[in-house]
Amino acid sequence: MYQKIDEIKKYIKCFNIQTYDDLETFRIKFLGKKRGILTNLFKELKEISIYKRKIYGKIINELKKEVQRKIFHYQSKNDIIKNEKGLKHDYDPTIPGKSIEIGSIHPLSIIKNRIIEIFLNIGFTYVDGPEIEDDWHNFTALNIPIHHPSRDMQDTFFLCKNPDILLRTHTSSIQIRYMKKHRPPFRVLSIGKVYRNETISSRSNFMFHQAEGFFIDKKVSFSDLKQTVHYLITSLFGKAKIRFRPSYFPFTEPSAEVDIHCNSEWLEIMGCGMVDPEVLKNVDINPEVYSGFAFGVGIERLSLMIYDMKDIRIYFNNDIRFLRQFKSEF
Repeated sequence: MYQKIDEIKKYIKCFNIQTYDDLETFRIKFLGKKRGILTNLFKELKEISIYKRKIYGKIINELKKEVQRKIFHYQSKNDIIKNEKGLKHDYDPTIPGKSIEIGSIHPLSIIKNRIIEIFLNIGFTYVDGPEIEDDWHNFTALNIPIHHPSRDMQDTFFLCKNPDILLRTHTSSIQIRYMKKHRPPFRVLSIGKVYRNETISSRSNFMFHQAEGFFIDKKVSFSDLKQTVHYLITSLFGKAKIRFRPSYFPFTEPSAEVDIHCNSEWLEIMGCGMVDPEVLKNVDINPEVYSGFAFGVGIERLSLMIYDMKDIRIYFNNDIRFLRQFKSEF
């Protein structure tokens, strides 16, 4: 075996490698799984004594490392040669490159970013929360009783009933999560997807984006709410006629719908109100000391009005011809 190993050493050193094919032949010749020279030598070790097996095993391992080093060396060398050839023959640096199409921001993202900017300017903090919620955060803590229609399976996407896990129907659940972990005063804005089992039409969808804001402090009044809503609408639409109509929401008292005069008609734009004392109690905030307001507005509805669009479904069709029209004008 010693004579055979000595011959293999010379063979490894003398093997001429010029191309990738030569390199592959060299690798298979010595390390091939079936007929590789070193592979067969390892198999022959089983037939000799344990003492000699240790000696020759160490020598064969060194030969294997030598083969691997030679493969790595010529592989690197040939990679350089190949790249150089590619630069000379496969690529012409004088040919103009392919232009990359510059994308545009989605109109809903434009409105979302603008709303965030508006409220950051008056001291609000932007936060986010989970889209999959439990009953307590989405309904119970917001003073929505068990018999309320929004709990019905026809309106809400329940993922399981025991416990009640669902796709959030509003971003108001973030109010509860935030107020549980923080002490007043705070001003918070959140924007995200919400889900309701509604018929898809030109004015509604089973999923839409909602912006929700709330402000909790001592002596917060309805006048503070009106001023904040007025600031939001005028920042988005400029000078506009605004009216507040009495309404009902389980989590605010009193509550109001806000309309804006647009194209010679009044259009509902958002809901708002003073945070119900029961909601504050549910998150261990004393309603005798603190008060606050909350509001919610659909981003799609705002976008339809700002861009004078007629069909909400076009926002989700991913038509590049439609999307490339939009630039952040704010």
